[in-house]
Amino acid sequence: MTVDRELLHGRWLHAHEEDTHDEMVFRPASAGLPPSRGRRGLELRPDGSYSEIRPGRDDRPQEHAGHWDVEGDELVLKPAGGDASLRTMRVVAADGDAIVVGKPGH
Repeated sequence: MTVDRELLHGRWLHAHEEDTHDEMVFRPASAGLPPSRGRRGLELRPDGSYSEIRPGRDDRPQEHAGHWDVEGDELVLKPAGGDASLRTMRVVAADGDAIVVGKPGH
């Protein structure tokens, strides 16, 4: 399967309430997810840059920048400034309403 990059553009929040044993679900930030302490997310921009949203020490969101790409069915995240190593997520489904990725190790 080859993932259509355009379906991934936007700000996505982890809808952990919808996760399964081996998959994680991300919904558009506009989807109206219920409040959740420590909700993570990604903003994937058309120019190939991204921000990863993670909870900070005081639970306020912090954004970490980098570049992203698609290789076949994998979303490849490369953090800027050597923050961490390259990460990949296998995209199971992407349709504009959700991005479903395989959990690491599954």
